[in-house]
Formats: sequence, structure tokens, C-alpha cells
Amino acid sequence: MQAKVSDFVLSRLREWGVHRVFAYPGDGVNGMLGAFERAKGDPEFIQPPHEELGAFMACAHAKFTGQVGCCMATSGPGAVHLLNGLYDAKLDHQPVVAIIGQQKRMSLGARYQQEIALECLFSDVSAYCHAIVHPAQARHVVDFAFKHALTERSVATIVIPEDVQEEPAETSPPKIHGAVYSSVGWCQPRILPRDEDLRRAADILNQSSRVAILIGQGAARAGAEVVEVAELLGAGVAKALLGRDAVPDDLPFVTGPIGLLGSKPSDEMMKNCDTLFMIGTSFPYGEWLPEEGTARGVEINIDGRLIGARFPIDAPLIGDSAETLRALIPMLKRKSDRSWREKIEDNVREWHRILGDRAGQHFGGRINPQSVAMELGRRLPDNCILTADSGSSTNWWARYVGLREGMQASLSGTLATMGPAVPYAIAARFAYPDRPVIAFVGDGAFQMNGMNGMLTVKRYADRLGSPSPLVFCVFNNQDLNQVTWEQRALAGDARFAGSQAVPDMPYAKYAELLGLRGIYCDDPTRVGQAWDEALGGSGPVLLEFRVDSEIPPIPPHVMYEQAQKTTEAMIKDPERVSIGMRGFRQKLSDFYQALPTREQG
Repeated sequence: MQAKVSDFVLSRLREWGVHRVFAYPGDGVNGMLGAFERAKGDPEFIQPPHEELGAFMACAHAKFTGQVGCCMATSGPGAVHLLNGLYDAKLDHQPVVAIIGQQKRMSLGARYQQEIALECLFSDVSAYCHAIVHPAQARHVVDFAFKHALTERSVATIVIPEDVQEEPAETSPPKIHGAVYSSVGWCQPRILPRDEDLRRAADILNQSSRVAILIGQGAARAGAEVVEVAELLGAGVAKALLGRDAVPDDLPFVTGPIGLLGSKPSDEMMKNCDTLFMIGTSFPYGEWLPEEGTARGVEINIDGRLIGARFPIDAPLIGDSAETLRALIPMLKRKSDRSWREKIEDNVREWHRILGDRAGQHFGGRINPQSVAMELGRRLPDNCILTADSGSSTNWWARYVGLREGMQASLSGTLATMGPAVPYAIAARFAYPDRPVIAFVGDGAFQMNGMNGMLTVKRYADRLGSPSPLVFCVFNNQDLNQVTWEQRALAGDARFAGSQAVPDMPYAKYAELLGLRGIYCDDPTRVGQAWDEALGGSGPVLLEFRVDSEIPPIPPHVMYEQAQKTTEAMIKDPERVSIGMRGFRQKLSDFYQALPTREQG
């Protein structure tokens, strides 16, 4: 039987290295479904229960493997559902190709059922968006999509009308004027600044006595070079959330996260540095960077459009982080005065003490959510992959779960959308069946679409249930907690239950209903034991912690306006007494050393 356009498209995906497509069926992609069956599992059709989850999975595949992620949806509503996950990929600079069905060509323009102007709808999220309206186009449209996705590290969208999917394939266009003969193939370019730009940056860094390094996901493959530069300059290294796995957290000069959910050592380093060295990051919150005029700026970014977009830069370096650092290192002089580094390391040690003290404070018999993250941090399996959602649990994930060499971690960084932790974890497990995978999810995000994502876990339990742990950790506090605290600190409003309350749900029992393991913990003394049980068993497990919703995510320093707004909110908030007690006790950890316990007996 002659191959159809749909068969050719899948064979071209294979040539581009795609062996798994996260897809949901519909009549707009009927032709593609038949081709998947004929493809006999290469590429494999992975069915999430919602197209948004499929797009998140494609984004996560790109993040964790460095390869192009691929998703597919039907025309109309199926296509619309992809958008949130695709924007996640676009804003976090991940190569994803989306394949979307469309109504038959003869019905287009007639306001036919499920007819949407897909090329208009996807024009903003896509670096490349085109429809295949003739069989001879399939070859170059697919090739152009992958070349754009890889070169611009963004989304490319291919629209295929249903009737075109069923047309006989034309793998080689006729040799006539207008025909295009594209090919598979792409290579990573070597992008380096000029020598004079490197020398200018080196001069600034060599003249500086207090260098602060801030890294993002652009430093992901430059960890060794970042560490070498930090050692030469006697600098500390702070990390934006997307750069969490670029360097290990167990290095004494790594100050951890930055910003509202950041660490005090990162904040102190930013406030007192004389030079800020940004590497592969577009961290957006300028209020957490040095005051303008107090520090000079050096920045490496592969995208020249982002150079100097967050902080005034004296020495811009447009290039790949690893390549640029390798060229810069011979120009740097090792600093003999290590007092700045020693101060940073002292601050890091004190911060770890503060974190431990805060996590150990439980109120009214309820679990402090910080202890959930801290106990996991003590037990992280080697080579694990961590995912997180957007919410208050992200604060604890960022501060308490320290990464070691060989671990990976990600979340929705720039879009900061709710809902990706579960599909990210599923995609990570498909890509690396033998690696431990752990997701941090708030109950709001879990109800939004994490519960649906667990249906994918059930469907593919035999594939996902290797001996390595696959843990979905749900923080049950019956509150959209991050927004609740934002209402208090940014708007000066008390918690509004009408918008913030989340229905109580027995998440562990829901997992058992699906035939998966469920573990429930509401006892502060059993948090570590619950983690041991989850990490020590086999197969996917949902680990539910009933946590205290009134533990404030205290920022590294409290800005005057936020303090004023929070005070206004507390006057009106019915939980003001318990919140005030918790906040006071938490803040005391910053000022007092833990007292030794007298031996009894």
C-alpha cells in the first residue's frame, strides 16, 4: 500500500530523532492515528487525558533530555488546549514541535464546525507555524519546523488538514520551478564573543573584590566552568529556579535560590557585591538584584536581545555559557583575598541552621510544610529528577531540597503556570525509566490537572513502575496558599475564602482507587518515615501530607511596602493570631542560635 502523507510525517519525525509523541485523538487527526498504528510504536503514541498535559510533557521531555519534544492534538478545541503547555515551552526556551489537525481544505472559510484560524492562533507561541496544504509540502514543512525549534529554542507548529493526511505521500517533489528539496540535519553552533569583549569583562571581574554570580538555565551545561570561575574570583553562586541543577547545592559557596522565595545568603550577596556576573539567566525581579549604581555588570547570554534587560551591564558577552566561560577563564586572575568568599560561606552555614530551626517548628499538631521538603532533602536518591508546581510548596522545594551532582530539576519558570509538576514527572520517567522521579504538587494544582495526570500513570503503570521511585508528593492545606500570602503582602487584604479555599480531597485514597499506592501522613513525627516508605517501595506512589496553611513564606528581607500591606491584612484576617505566632517564631530563627538541649536523667 502506498504511504500516505501521515505516514511520511511520522517517518520524518523518526529521522529527526522523535520516538515519542504526547497526543490526544480526535477526528481532525484521524489520518495521523492510522499512521501511528502502522508505525508500530516508533514513534510511540502516548495518550494523556488532556491536550494541555501533552504539551507540558513535550516541554518536559525537551527540558530533561535536550531533544525536541513533540505533541499532537486535533483541530479546534484540542488545538486550543495545547496553548498553555506550549507557552511554557516558548517562555522557557525549549524546542517543541506541535502537530495539529485541521478541517478538510474544501470546508475552510465556511465557518465549519471546529474551524479555527490555527495559523493566526498559534502565530505568537510559535517561532514557525505553517499548514501543509499539498503532499509535496510535508517534507520541507516538517524539516523547517525542527530547524526553527532547535535554532530558536522555541515552539514550531505544523497544521495538517484531515484530507491532506490521507493523500498519497510525495517524498520527493517533482523537479519543477517552485519545488523545495529540504533535508534532515542540524548541529549546535559554537557561539563566542569577540576577544576584545572577553578582555573587557575579564578586566572588570579582575578589578572587583566582591563578585556575585547569578546563573539560570543557560548555565545548565556549564556547571564545571561556573565552579572554576567562582573559585578563581572567590565569588558566591546564586541560582534562578531554572538554573537549580546547573551546579550542586552542596558546594559551600552556593547560596541557593534568589528572590521572594530565595535564601538570605543570596540576598546578602546581592546587596553587598561590587560586581554582578549573570550567566544564562533572565531572572526578572530587579528588586532582588543590586541597587543600580552600586555594582558593575557582566553578563553572558546566548540571546543578545536579553543582554542588559534586567540589570545595567558594562560588559555584555553574547555567546554560549560554557564556550564563553572557557574562553574567559584564562584571562581571570585568582584572588588572594578570600574574605568575601569566607563571608558568603559563613552566611550559607548560618542559613542552613535557620532552615533547620524553622522546619522543626510545628504548631497545633499540624505538619510544617518546610519539614516535608527538609526530610526529602536528607533522603534524595542519587541521579533523581525533581519537578515542582507553582504555589507555596515551590518555596520549600527551592529552599530545602538541595541538589547533588547528577540530579535534574525543573518547573514552569517564566510562565509560572499551575499544573506542570505531574506531567513533567511522567515525561521524565518515560525518558529515563530507571531514574527516581519526585514531583512536588500543591493541592490546588493537583486538583487543576494533576489528578487527571494520574490517569496517565494508571494507564502506563507497567511502563512507569520500575524499581526506582516515582513519587507524587501532594501538599494538602485546602488553600491556594501562594495567592493567599500574595493577597496579604501585595494587596493588604485578608484571605478571601471564596477564592482561596480548596475542597478537601483524600488524595492518597484517590491513588488507591486508581490501583496505585497511596500514603497519607498528618503526624509531624512521621514525616521522615512517610518519605522512607514512599522512596523504598516499588511502583508509582502518591504521598499526601496534611500540612499547616499558616506557615508564612518569609522572604529574605521584608520590604517596607510589603510589611505595611501585610500588617493591614493581618488586622482584618480571622487567622491573625495563629499566623502572627507562627511568623514570630519563624523569624526568631534568624536571630538566635539553637540552644543546646540539657541531658535528662
